[in-house]
Amino acid sequence: MSERFADIILPLPLANSYTYKIPEELSESVKLGMRVVVPFGSKKIYTGIVRYVHAVPPKVSSVKEIIALLDNAPILRRPQLPFWEWIANYYMAFIGDVYTAAVPAGLKLESETTITLNSDFEADAPFSEKELRIYNALSDNKPHSIKELTRITGFKTILPTVKNLMDQGAVSLSEELRAAYKPKRLTCVRLADDVTNDEQLQTIFDLLHRSKKQLNLLMVYLELSRHLTKTGSREVSKKELLEQSGSSAAVFDALVEKKILHTYSKEISRLDSTQTALQPLAVLNSFQKTAYRSLLSQLKEKNVVLLHGVTSSGKTEIYIHLIAETLKLGRQVLYLVPEIALTTQLTQRLERVFGNKLGVYHSKFSDNERVEIWNNLLNDKGYEIILGVRSSVFLPFRDLGLVIVDEEHESSYKQYDPAPRYHARNAAIVLANMHGAKTVLGSATPAIESYHNALAGKYGLVELTQRHEEIELPKVQTVDLKEAYRKKRITGHFTDELVEKITLALSNKEQVILFQNRRGYAPYIECKQCAYVPRCPHCDVSLTYHKHFDMITCHYCGYTSKVPANCPSCHTPSLQTKGFGTEQIEEEIHALFPDAKAARLDLDTVRTKKGFEKIIRDFESHSIDILIGTQMVTKGLDFGDVSLVGILNAGNLLFYPDFRAHERAFQLMAQVSGRAGRKSKQGLVVLQTPETDHPVIRQVIAHDYKGMFATQMRERHDFRYPPYFRLINIIIRHKDAGVNNHAAALIADELKKLLGTRVLGPNNPPVGRIQNWYIKHILLKIENAASPDAVKEIIRNVVSGIQSDGRFKSLQVNYDVDPM
Repeated sequence: MSERFADIILPLPLANSYTYKIPEELSESVKLGMRVVVPFGSKKIYTGIVRYVHAVPPKVSSVKEIIALLDNAPILRRPQLPFWEWIANYYMAFIGDVYTAAVPAGLKLESETTITLNSDFEADAPFSEKELRIYNALSDNKPHSIKELTRITGFKTILPTVKNLMDQGAVSLSEELRAAYKPKRLTCVRLADDVTNDEQLQTIFDLLHRSKKQLNLLMVYLELSRHLTKTGSREVSKKELLEQSGSSAAVFDALVEKKILHTYSKEISRLDSTQTALQPLAVLNSFQKTAYRSLLSQLKEKNVVLLHGVTSSGKTEIYIHLIAETLKLGRQVLYLVPEIALTTQLTQRLERVFGNKLGVYHSKFSDNERVEIWNNLLNDKGYEIILGVRSSVFLPFRDLGLVIVDEEHESSYKQYDPAPRYHARNAAIVLANMHGAKTVLGSATPAIESYHNALAGKYGLVELTQRHEEIELPKVQTVDLKEAYRKKRITGHFTDELVEKITLALSNKEQVILFQNRRGYAPYIECKQCAYVPRCPHCDVSLTYHKHFDMITCHYCGYTSKVPANCPSCHTPSLQTKGFGTEQIEEEIHALFPDAKAARLDLDTVRTKKGFEKIIRDFESHSIDILIGTQMVTKGLDFGDVSLVGILNAGNLLFYPDFRAHERAFQLMAQVSGRAGRKSKQGLVVLQTPETDHPVIRQVIAHDYKGMFATQMRERHDFRYPPYFRLINIIIRHKDAGVNNHAAALIADELKKLLGTRVLGPNNPPVGRIQNWYIKHILLKIENAASPDAVKEIIRNVVSGIQSDGRFKSLQVNYDVDPM
């Protein structure tokens, strides 16, 4: 048989796949999308994904072999590999970066690969000296990593020798390593095999008549298992039995020792599989019906349709009807949301209609849970709908029929670091096309680019202008912060008007949401004597003060320090806080409204899956009266009794140095305003700002999305921004500021020779150093008529030419296509 080779994608920042020889015994088994264990470099072993299988030997003197095949079937499905390749090409990322982002860590083995002895091995021939030393190093019967074996044996390269030992059957890759994903197991209990009738049970009761605790535990087991009923027995876990009986493990062990009870282990799911009572589809109101029919009609003509529906217009119910239609066709649905917090409420709504057909996928799940969801989809075990955040686009769908991108305007859909810096909305549209599926984008405040595409006819457009049950849009009342400070009509960060409205809402047993787009207690602390501000030693940012922990923290690299008692510069006790975050607002609320129950919803309070769920559940059940939050509270949450929303300083949103600042400010304020006024009454938004006459503030007050869109389109046209131009941001990093500046200048100069005025920079980003890496940006503005692939090739050639210079060996260059 002729030699066969496989091109393997490795989970490393590498542009190309690497060719390995397929061992003869695996020649018929290796297929596209399977995982294989391969050596890379002199000491490392990785799990790679088979990209191609062929008979063309690479043009190198020696070809490494695949060490092991990890699967009986591919872990990827059509069209995942082409989708990875599109992401890598469009977003100028390495295919290895896409693999790392796409596949759960539990399905990847990396450089800590461990080797173990095979206990039943018998040698046919003497070992070489090198083989013997490695074999002896493993003789303690513990798994050892390649790194450990290299240290123990003193050999510089051991992989070829380890491969020889594997070929002889002397050692193997550790089973623990092969299965980084471990199934969850449950210890269950049953009666001994020889207890088959009531007479034998009575004998056991007589035997235990002096052992009251054991007899009690046995009786509880029989009750739980329903052993004596006509319905037959059910499985009882050891944990449940001990909890229900109140018995100790020692009492349980005594019954096992007497061979009355036996234990056994079974594999269980980590995922909640409780079947809820299913409800029929809700009846759509007349406005929703009109929008739904229009959606169905336009989806026949267009692959993508934008549903522009005001807040609380009932878009979710329309989505649910679309999902039901798709499932009737036997196809799957991907429902994307921008934030994990949103999945909590949506899960309940979707489960009521679709039950266990729904799967949820996000980063707060453990790695083992994510592997389980991956495997369930791969093996067609029930999931027909996936509700998830941006990484859900990488799951192995059988046959997508519909993709819903809810709150499609949200910047959370964009992956910033690490690469690939993809946008899940745009990637989902491409994925849907690859499956022959349709995409629905939904938002009350669509992204400028999406609304432009809809008006231009590239997307379909359906507009829903009425709120559900014809509730009015909230009234927006502005309060001038400058006047409030001048007239001393402000307590802490609350104007008298806002305090009055909160008091009224609480007296009516209504709920309040307060929005402050900064977590922590204060953005920074400053010495009032010498103006010293504590800064991160690794990043060019001030440290944020967190009063609860009495710590100052960098929100970029995580550096944390205790707050100094005295100023480190002038040594006086003059440090004071400047600005304010959600933690300080919570403290002020407790002082102003001591009888109200308040809580925060930000990254500091919801670091776990259950943290999100608890706060949302408590607010829904009125265990919380006032919810203080960052952007998380703006994203489509649905609470029935929120009558008041307070935006504490809208001015902070307007002046960020970014061409999207006004669009984002409008979206944030409109979205958080939309949380007010549900069910039976019009809500109120109190918007504190020093800029009451700013055009964006006026547009928010009038709920004038189209006015904001028109203003932004004029500015974007005049200043060459999307949707009229494409943007590519080149991010250049080096540990030495001088080297970084020099390299950035050279790259910019070369690009300007080829691309002219399209190239801007190099510029300093808002934060010029992160984790001791100095950063420069070069921005390219490319007209839509230009070939993006040709421009990307020019960029790659220029950068690789600069990086080939020995002075810039350690230079890191990353690309952000369509930066947000």
